[in-house]
Amino acid sequence: MYIYVPHIALLILVPVVVILVLKFLSVGQWITARAAGIEDVSLAALIGMRLRKVPPAQIVNPLIAAVKTGVDVNVHQLETHYLAGGSVKGVIIALICAHRAHIPLSFQKAAALDLQGVNVLEIVQMSIQSNNIDARLR
Repeated sequence: MYIYVPHIALLILVPVVVILVLKFLSVGQWITARAAGIEDVSLAALIGMRLRKVPPAQIVNPLIAAVKTGVDVNVHQLETHYLAGGSVKGVIIALICAHRAHIPLSFQKAAALDLQGVNVLEIVQMSIQSNNIDARLR
């Protein structure tokens, strides 16, 4: 039984290339975003994230949480905040808490505070407690 050497190389090379392409494209994150109903995340955006050394999961997962809870943010805002050195997850959690407590807080304000080293979630929680105390005193 004779096996032609280029066929063996092809059998090894094709799966390796497919795995590398799928890994680089972050197809899993793209599928997750699509399943969550977020059209904002394209394969091109994910490739751009990889090229800019931004882990797609650190952008896509908080984006899904924000959109599902009604917070108005987009993938470009989150990626910009990540590249500026901010905590995307922390800002999104703070925005979700503020949104649920009906506290007006924009992404721009939360991101600016986060980049200044302020714990935005802690401020939101203090504001919620203050509102609860004010409500009890009435």
